[in-house]
Amino acid sequence: MNYKLVVDENIENATEAFGHIGETFLQPGRAINNLMLADADFLIVRSITKVNESLLSGTKIRFVGTATIGTDHIDQEYLNNNGIGFTSAKGCNSDAVVEYVFISIFRAAVEKKISLKGKSVGIIGCGNIGSRVERVAKAFGFSVVLNDPPLGRKTNDPRFKSLEEALACDIVTFHTPLNREGIDKTFHLLNESNLSKIKPNALLINASRGEVIDNRALLNFMKQRDDVTLILDVWENEPRFSPELLEKVFIASPHVAGYSLEGKLNGTKIVYDALCDWMRWKKEWIPDLPLVEEDEVQFLNSGNFEKEVNRVLTANYDPQKDTSDMKKISLLETDERGKAFDGLRKNYSLRREFTNYKIKGVLPRGVIREGLKALGFRFLQ
Repeated sequence: MNYKLVVDENIENATEAFGHIGETFLQPGRAINNLMLADADFLIVRSITKVNESLLSGTKIRFVGTATIGTDHIDQEYLNNNGIGFTSAKGCNSDAVVEYVFISIFRAAVEKKISLKGKSVGIIGCGNIGSRVERVAKAFGFSVVLNDPPLGRKTNDPRFKSLEEALACDIVTFHTPLNREGIDKTFHLLNESNLSKIKPNALLINASRGEVIDNRALLNFMKQRDDVTLILDVWENEPRFSPELLEKVFIASPHVAGYSLEGKLNGTKIVYDALCDWMRWKKEWIPDLPLVEEDEVQFLNSGNFEKEVNRVLTANYDPQKDTSDMKKISLLETDERGKAFDGLRKNYSLRREFTNYKIKGVLPRGVIREGLKALGFRFLQ
């Protein structure tokens, strides 16, 4: 039987992975519609395609996969009620997001002359990503405050603290799913009523979903609190982000914190494997991950914690380039700005994860070595 697959054009190695299954039609994620799916068997998307009854009604779609860790764009109840298979790529790009968080922290520390010694990190959301952030933060010598109500109820672990306690840390980073309702609602989790909990000179990071923070309230807050260093990878109303808010952001990027080659290929592989399992097919595709040729990073033992770690972490990725690109497109009109935002994502130069790199130079035992090790670096000495 010749199957038809409609696949988001931004899914890495989509043709290689799904091409042998049947006709693979690559489409812009925002352009995928009901008519396009009328005679399709399988749908593979990313986060920008809303998969619900409106999209799927009257089609013969039998399996949906999203090559993302988030699922707020998927009506899973509708899929389940209609016998449609589903998988997400949970955990596929967790390491890439963690790398982005610490790159941003250390770049901010160097540029703003902030000492990170003795600092606390409030981690809001402790799943695949948040738990990794915790492990790396501890390795670097930070104290951590964890906030995750669902995990807190499930485990009764006293390590999980209130949202207010997490917001009162020196560094606050969000890693929650987007829940629009219910006991664990995260829509506008950070809002006008609790932004005041952010302490002076804090670093505030969102690499989860834009709507987790009320962006209008955040803008008003930042107009009064320019002491706070803001790092945003995600934005409310993507792709039409707020240029006015962008002006207040130290590091800005177009929802690409997880855009490593490894993370992208992991997402494709997870969905491919799940589709094969659903259809009881033999798995034939294995991703081909190229080696990194220039894989050595020099460590200079200058004794400056922030500068030395920043030098290593930004050797192959400069977050300020993303910021510059965002500022350029912020000058465009609303619709054009949205198209340009999607264009930055589509044409993004994928990073390679730290597990590909070796550090040369003498690293004394201590938090720098342990932190870099926790991030996946290897050592030549």
